[in-house]
Amino acid sequence: ANTVKLLKQMDPNIKVEALVSDFQGNERCVATVVGSGLDVYAHNIETVERLQGRVRDRRAGYIQSIKTLEHAKSLNPEVVTKSSIMLGVGEKDEEVMQALRDLRTAGVEIVTFGQYLRPSRKHMRVYEYVDYDKYDYWRKQGESMGFAYVASSPLVRSSYKAGEFFVKAMIDQRRAAAAAQHA
Repeated sequence: ANTVKLLKQMDPNIKVEALVSDFQGNERCVATVVGSGLDVYAHNIETVERLQGRVRDRRAGYIQSIKTLEHAKSLNPEVVTKSSIMLGVGEKDEEVMQALRDLRTAGVEIVTFGQYLRPSRKHMRVYEYVDYDKYDYWRKQGESMGFAYVASSPLVRSSYKAGEFFVKAMIDQRRAAAAAQHA
């Protein structure tokens, strides 16, 4: 949070995205980050609820992650919220759809989908390599559900840059509206 504050002091127009943990559900930690002045609060749910224990660190949890994102949005409705889902770990379509519904209900505006790739033999195996058509399907589903931006392709990662200009425009528009309201 201090780094974000320092960046904003150096250049108030800089756009800052922070990819953060779920802080084990600690809402004060979420508030500290949101209060830092960042523009995009990113926390990845990684996968569907059923697969959380297999895919993520056991200290993290699906509901805890959703609540973290929801809390961030409730603290500052102007902050852009973002999450990411890896495909190819054994998820079912209805589970992905439910994850999208849960993210939208929590106020998440940007979602990314990418193929899980096994970083080493010590890591979980790839369950399946997902077809390109399925990425397009999830992009369309996300857009139809009201996500402001959906990046969906096998090589997309949570830090995916294709939406950078869109996110910048979104942030600038919110800042201008807030300034007009306070003028």
